[in-house]
Amino acid sequence: MRALRYAAAVLLVAATVAVFRTLLPVNSTTTALALLLVVLAISAKWGLGEATVASLVAMFGFNYFFLPPVGTLTIADPQNWVALAAFLVTAVTASQLSGRARRRAAEAESRRVEIERLYELVSSLMLSGSPHKTVREFVNRVVQVFGFEAAAFYYRPAGEIARSQPESKIISDHDLLAAGEIEEISIDAAQGIVMAPVRLGGRPLGSLALVGPVPSAATARAIVNLAALAVEKARALEEASSAEAARKNETLKAALLDSLAHDIKTPLTSIKAAVTNMLGDSSAPDRELLTIIDEEADRLNRLAAEVIEMARIEAGKLHLEKRAVPVSEIVEAALGDLGGSLKRHSLTINVGPDLPSADADPEFAGQVLKQLLENAVKYTPEGSPIAVSAERKNGKIVIRVADRGPGIEEKERMRIFEKFFRGQRHRFETEGTGMGLAIARGIVEAHGERIWVESEPGEGSVFSFTLSVHGSGA
Repeated sequence: MRALRYAAAVLLVAATVAVFRTLLPVNSTTTALALLLVVLAISAKWGLGEATVASLVAMFGFNYFFLPPVGTLTIADPQNWVALAAFLVTAVTASQLSGRARRRAAEAESRRVEIERLYELVSSLMLSGSPHKTVREFVNRVVQVFGFEAAAFYYRPAGEIARSQPESKIISDHDLLAAGEIEEISIDAAQGIVMAPVRLGGRPLGSLALVGPVPSAATARAIVNLAALAVEKARALEEASSAEAARKNETLKAALLDSLAHDIKTPLTSIKAAVTNMLGDSSAPDRELLTIIDEEADRLNRLAAEVIEMARIEAGKLHLEKRAVPVSEIVEAALGDLGGSLKRHSLTINVGPDLPSADADPEFAGQVLKQLLENAVKYTPEGSPIAVSAERKNGKIVIRVADRGPGIEEKERMRIFEKFFRGQRHRFETEGTGMGLAIARGIVEAHGERIWVESEPGEGSVFSFTLSVHGSGA
């Protein structure tokens, strides 16, 4: 495969030389610039080795066919050394920049995948039963979700060890028990082993060992916290009455949200602050790469916020502060948050001046409208219209967002508000997590209202939700 890339690089340069020598006779300066662009493209696409070979071929071709005396290789001529230096510097610089950009993008993608896996693990750990059963289900589930080779959990109160593969002794019992006495997580990237004490509120519960692809330190801490929360929840459900168990269940869910916010959002906030400071320095090198980091940090922050918001909704932890809110205030707040993303569309707003105030939490109601507008922008072609309207109908205030996008198939309309669901046509073309509309539905239903969509393929979509009229008693 590598040999084919080298051959392709040589052929590209040779073809460029042939075209400018026979079909497009131009001066040597134009030819040199064209060859530089070819070397730059090869460097960005394949890397330093291929670009270096292309640089040498380009230099000799340029020397032989375009620099006098034509038809000879006169390396001593200073022009040839300048050409060679230009080609090589272009190859090295472009390959380094493209390599760093690819690494940054890969790191951002890795963090996104880890967050999604954490959410999947969280969702699967809302278990009941004994701690013994929960420990065994946890080690099996964490291996399935994260692709570890093996996992082992020492549960100290019962003095038992659960392994994902009972026949595997990659981690000895002695090492697993010793891990419960250390203070911090131990990560051995070379051997692919994570050893960590499991504690909750300073109380030791045991230890956890993971073998295989090593996750980031923040993700490893989150997994350990989830392990502690899972077994503690199981213990609480086993020992308490049903009412007491339900109360402790809510406490554990709140602790889980705090753990995710601390272990995922805090590092992202630090990254964002650092890169913003670096971008503020007009003399900072690699501004393009810093911009990529800044954008990907924003993307991960939004993803983490959506994960936590979704978990809060499912845990029933939305605390609404309802009051009389003019619908125009909800619309203006949503438009203000979106900033310039709506400028590429023709936006119309139809909110009657006589419309009564809604009985709603203004922040959450604005978040629902903002999500519907973001959805319209994401799936609507640039330049096409988007309309926001509000009216009183059947004793409710109905707010609508209409677009001229591709529309939604009937079979997909039934699932459009499910978390992680994305339409088959656009799941690979449009960025997103599939949680936005699920969050919007959760907020609307927390208000005691409903949200729905009307759509036909090729004719756009209309997303609508209701709010109660303030003072109506509804």
